[in-house]
Amino acid sequence: MKKVDVVVIGAGPAGTVAASYLKKQGYDVTILEKEKFPRFQIGESLLPCCMEHLEEAGLLEAVKARNFQKKTGAAFMRGEKRCEFFFSEQFTDGWAWTWQVKRADFDSTLAEATRAKGVEVNFECEVLSVTCSATVQTLEYKSADGNIHNIEARFIIDSSGYGRVLPRLFDLSKPSSFTPRGAIFSHLEDINRTEEASNNIFVHSFDNNRSWIWAIPFSDGLTSVGIVGDKEKIIELAENDGEQYKTFIREFEDLNGRFKNSELKFEPRHILGYSIGVKKMFGEGFVLSGNSTEFLDPIFSSGVTFATASGLLSAKMTQKHLQGEIVNWQKDYEEVVQGGINVFRSYVSGWYTGDFQTIVFAKEIDMEIKNQICSVLAGYVWDQSNPFVKKHDTILPTLAKVIKMKESRGAE
Repeated sequence: MKKVDVVVIGAGPAGTVAASYLKKQGYDVTILEKEKFPRFQIGESLLPCCMEHLEEAGLLEAVKARNFQKKTGAAFMRGEKRCEFFFSEQFTDGWAWTWQVKRADFDSTLAEATRAKGVEVNFECEVLSVTCSATVQTLEYKSADGNIHNIEARFIIDSSGYGRVLPRLFDLSKPSSFTPRGAIFSHLEDINRTEEASNNIFVHSFDNNRSWIWAIPFSDGLTSVGIVGDKEKIIELAENDGEQYKTFIREFEDLNGRFKNSELKFEPRHILGYSIGVKKMFGEGFVLSGNSTEFLDPIFSSGVTFATASGLLSAKMTQKHLQGEIVNWQKDYEEVVQGGINVFRSYVSGWYTGDFQTIVFAKEIDMEIKNQICSVLAGYVWDQSNPFVKKHDTILPTLAKVIKMKESRGAE
């Protein structure tokens, strides 16, 4: 039986960041990935904070070499109202830009760069069973040729994303508190794109904040266009090979005909009920990272940032464990990761209640407030010096209430 220091389940951003970091520290790491790369994935608009994680894991230069579309901000629209955030103006001292990527290319780049560092990356390997203990972890998996293999490790990092290998095997998943929603999406030719439109993700709110459209431009002239809404609405848009989706994005007034004559590069795809939680993020001999922990909602593009952040932190905690240190997984890992998730949870809730829109579409918005919100949108949700992080659970509804009262008095 093959023996390694660490087995990482999943070759997405969380898994490759974790594996690359541990390899840099001199550990023998093997990745088991169920799918064959390249493979399609949504979560195409990154946040500046993840650049720090890629850099620390030694993966940033490989991604830079791909010349992905540079992203410098985010624009939110609703009817005639528009609010644009530029990461260069954020409150936190952090990265002022990031990328918008086709995940098939991005994830493959990370996997190839990780393999180049000496990590064994095995694709089309399905983990069948896992046995954990204080010192030895055993995994049984099936390879692409159908053969069954066993591998022994000192520790396991589960970065299996939507596959949720250990949450499934160990009964760790729990339902999300959010309303069941879904998304339908495709890639389209973007012949009407302006240079300004290339550097932003555009988010259009409609249906009384219950639904929204994303437009994520790529460097090859294509743009990812998706609609998020209640589960029933997405099912309706997906019927008859997505005919209603096609009509909607071509006729939606706020898009100003941007995709009226655009060709779809693939038939619309949809996912339903993506929000999910977890009972705990660690256990004897293992830790969860990325979407294996919790996935909220795609509205603020937080998925990849949480993947890289938790992947890096899980690797650092694993290193301490392997060095014989006593690791407080609850305090130093789960509570840290959950803290960032909770910040974004408040903003996701604020989006669907309309509090976020009330603030950003106000007649006047204080620039200091805007810059502090911008830092959250850039992914810096662990910066406790930012009041929009520290008071995340109360600040949005409180500020929205003040703005409504002020604007109501002004209208009298």
